[in-house]
Amino acid sequence: MTKQKKSMLASFVIGFIILVGLDQWTKGLVVAHLKGNGPYVIWDGVFEFLYSENRGAAFGMMQEKQLFFFLIALAVLGAVAYLMLRMPTDRKYRPLTVCLMMVSAGAVGNMIDRVSQGYVVDFLYFKLINFPIFNVADCYVTIAAACLVLLIMIYYKDEDMACFALKKKE
Repeated sequence: MTKQKKSMLASFVIGFIILVGLDQWTKGLVVAHLKGNGPYVIWDGVFEFLYSENRGAAFGMMQEKQLFFFLIALAVLGAVAYLMLRMPTDRKYRPLTVCLMMVSAGAVGNMIDRVSQGYVVDFLYFKLINFPIFNVADCYVTIAAACLVLLIMIYYKDEDMACFALKKKE
């Protein structure tokens, strides 16, 4: 493994740890200050912090399917590991690296909750549109997914993605 590749992977791991730490820290604050209490209103009628125990997926879908979500998170981590090991070290791929870091951190942040508590702590609530309550890890995944779509549609060319193709050894 080249020095550049090691540096890229080290940066990925450091960023990943910071993002997971931020997610877990925010959830810890919410548990300490909001569990058993009413919402903390940021903008009346629009946005508030509201403690919620989510036993489903993002935005409360598919309640009580913990093993399924754990296996999905493991599959995501496996796919990200594959992509990171094949990722060229060119600057061009940094946005993709950041997106993969965010997806991984989101998956692990919520997986930690599922394994340790049996549910995910959610607390971000857009009351104005009655949007499902979510958390920082959900934000990572949603933002990264949107950016990935844009990157693949607009920024990267087919030949830029060829390095990720599954190839048979000859």
